[in-house]
Amino acid sequence: MGIEEYGGGQGAGADVLVVTTNDLPGHRVEQVIGEVFGLTVRSRHLGSQIGAGLKSMIGGELKGLTKTLVETRNQAMERLIEQARARGANAVLAFRFDVTEAADVGTEVCAYGTAVVVTRE
Repeated sequence: MGIEEYGGGQGAGADVLVVTTNDLPGHRVEQVIGEVFGLTVRSRHLGSQIGAGLKSMIGGELKGLTKTLVETRNQAMERLIEQARARGANAVLAFRFDVTEAADVGTEVCAYGTAVVVTRE
C-alpha cells in the first residue's frame, strides 16, 4: 500500500469545505444549518480476520485492517459531504470522526460536524 492510499480528505477545489476548526479564516458564517453526519459499518472477511490474528501475535502493522479503515473513513466523510450539500451547505465546521466496534462483527465509523453556509470576507 503506497502512502497515497493511507490518506483521505478532500482534493483542491472541493465544493463543500470540511475543516476541523470551529471557524474558517477568511470566511464569514452566514447561516448555521446544523449537524450533519455520515455513517458506515464495515466488517472484514474471515480470511483477513485470521491473517490479522496471526500477524498480531508476531507484531507489526495490520495492513489489511489499515486499508479497510482508510476506505471506511473516506466513505463516511463522503456521506457527510453529500448530506451537507443536500441541505444547502458549502462548508462543514468542527469535523470529527468517531470509531467504535459494532458488536464484534465490524467497525462503525461516524463522520460528523456542523453544516454552514460561508462567504469569503
